[in-house]
Amino acid sequence: MNKRVISVIMASVLAATMPCVISADTKTDAQNQKKEAESRLNSVNEDIEALEGDKGELEDELAQIDAELVDLLLTVDIIEDDIADKQVQIDEATAEYEAAKQKEQEQRDAMKLRIKFMYEKGDPSYLDLISSSQSYSELLNKSDYVEKLYSYDRKLLDDYVRTRDEVLELKTALENEMNDLEELHSDYEEQSVTLQNIIDEKKESLEDFDDKLKSAQAKADEYRSEIKAQTAVIKQIEAEEAARKKAEEAARKKAEEERKKAEEAAKKKAEEEAKNNGEELSSVDTDSEGEKSEEESKSEKTEKKSYDPGNSSKGQQIASYALQFVGNPYVAGGTSLTEGCDCSGFTQSVYSNFGISLPRNSSSQAVAGREVSYESAQPGDVIYYGGHVGIYIGNGQIVHASTPASGIKVSSALYRSIITVRRFV
Repeated sequence: MNKRVISVIMASVLAATMPCVISADTKTDAQNQKKEAESRLNSVNEDIEALEGDKGELEDELAQIDAELVDLLLTVDIIEDDIADKQVQIDEATAEYEAAKQKEQEQRDAMKLRIKFMYEKGDPSYLDLISSSQSYSELLNKSDYVEKLYSYDRKLLDDYVRTRDEVLELKTALENEMNDLEELHSDYEEQSVTLQNIIDEKKESLEDFDDKLKSAQAKADEYRSEIKAQTAVIKQIEAEEAARKKAEEAARKKAEEERKKAEEAAKKKAEEEAKNNGEELSSVDTDSEGEKSEEESKSEKTEKKSYDPGNSSKGQQIASYALQFVGNPYVAGGTSLTEGCDCSGFTQSVYSNFGISLPRNSSSQAVAGREVSYESAQPGDVIYYGGHVGIYIGNGQIVHASTPASGIKVSSALYRSIITVRRFV
């Protein structure tokens, strides 16, 4: 009779603590869908990083070619100014040359006239000059004067010819320089056109990169939305499970209290019967304790099966070490725990202190190590949120290099949708 009562109570306790199979299946489905979305998101993030890297290289090339084109166009402008100045000099030299030619011609014509009148036609002044001489010495003096006059005319003519030749030489040199400048100008203009064509082609390639990036980012947004939705489903299921467990615990406690009351009643009744019939109570106690021991043993086995300790001591050391740097600055691309670092630089540098090598960027850290569920997260685990990582420190909190405004700080681990939890120790 007593054993039958206890068996009924134990059956009610087991029924109250039996897990909900439907909820577990639903949660597993949501977790699987979330993992698939995470995998696709990681793949798209890698594509985005590759595209951004190629785009950056192309932008560097374009900037360099732009700089070359600017220098070339500046050189063309300078050459055009030089050509304009050279043309002014050529015009001046041409004018001087024409003036020198005119002077030469005028002097040549004047000499011809004098010679013509003095020698060919017998210039009266020349004849008078000879006939009026009173002595041979005077005649020689007057002849010498005529010779000097001729020499003077000849010297003037030679000077004009020399000036003309010098101006002509200068004009020729200037024209040669002009030809060189015009040839350079033409060559530089061709180079400018070539560079401009290259720039146009590179800009078209950049537009293609932009289109591909927009498409990849749209996919990433789609996967993030899916992850967010599945995270919400998981949270809802976990909340329902928590409420169910709470209700089960209350039912278990109530059943336990009822069992104890029934035990006490049975024990009391057995004592009364023992007094009357001389029976012992040990069998009842032994059975009760044996059933309780078996239940506790099952519970312990279940706990041991689901617990994944990892290297909890090392993880706690990592978390404690990371907390030392709270308040230090956030610096994009940085890896210094004191001077400044970004989120992945923070996790990489913290782990490096313990001789553990992590990839440099967050998307690579998201696929390194081994994945554990958030429910199994331990201090030292790295939580990936999609483009951001932090170190779990326990009690539902993380330490991370947050933003340039807030630097390294402690936040709730659930402040964003969790994509994956990675364990490296």
